[in-house]
Amino acid sequence: MEYAKDEIELLRPPLIEVARYTAPLREGGSLPVLADGADGYPYVVKLRGGGHGAKALISEFVGGMIATAAGMRVPQLVFMNLDEAFGITEPDEEVQQLLQASRGLNMGMSFLSGALTWDVTVNKPDHVEASRIVWLDSFLTNVDRTATNTNMLLWRGALWLIDHGSSLYFHHNWDGWEKAALSPFAYIKSHALLPHATRMLEADDIMRRTITPQLIKAIVDMIPEEWLRQSEPGIDPDEQRRVYTTFLTTRLANSKIFTDHAIQARKQL
Repeated sequence: MEYAKDEIELLRPPLIEVARYTAPLREGGSLPVLADGADGYPYVVKLRGGGHGAKALISEFVGGMIATAAGMRVPQLVFMNLDEAFGITEPDEEVQQLLQASRGLNMGMSFLSGALTWDVTVNKPDHVEASRIVWLDSFLTNVDRTATNTNMLLWRGALWLIDHGSSLYFHHNWDGWEKAALSPFAYIKSHALLPHATRMLEADDIMRRTITPQLIKAIVDMIPEEWLRQSEPGIDPDEQRRVYTTFLTTRLANSKIFTDHAIQARKQL
């Protein structure tokens, strides 16, 4: 599938100023916050000053963008700018320090009001959808969609994916990324939806027709340079983009490796 230039550009998240800080969301290690955007809508904001810093934002951005382009339900992604006054009234010293360390460009996503955590013991997904999600997380090397922490929501009767911040784990140690690109992704054995992923070969065909090298390069080119400079100060941003692009296009071209591994992992459940 070839994308026209304007189709690619439509994927670019808008830039929104944070108008009002609401509250911290004390979930996981990244400590995201809830805030209102200047457009009047509420957003969950992932902060560059928390957890794994800009690396988590890069993973969140690339994973969420690819998932969106592949037709998955993902809250709308936006770039969110935090000025110096943001959160100045926060009484919690830890949260205020986090906000001060996150001035500048951060990653936001629409807040799905009323959404419930996806419960693997109660909620049963469509098998093709489950297979596509397992494929996606194998492709992105997302280690954080397990039964105990699904990072999936039930909203308006449908399954939504959130939190791709633990994807692309190779970038926590850039040595050996070439080998990581060809890995079968052993962590898939713990995936929350693996028991329902009975259509992996069909999912592989669908996803390979939707996710293309052209799309991957376009998304990687959209990663903000300030995130790249913060993430790896010793590696030129252009070189980082080259590695991200090559890593993902290599995995795409060799998807049989992780697809077959997921099929075998499911048989061993």
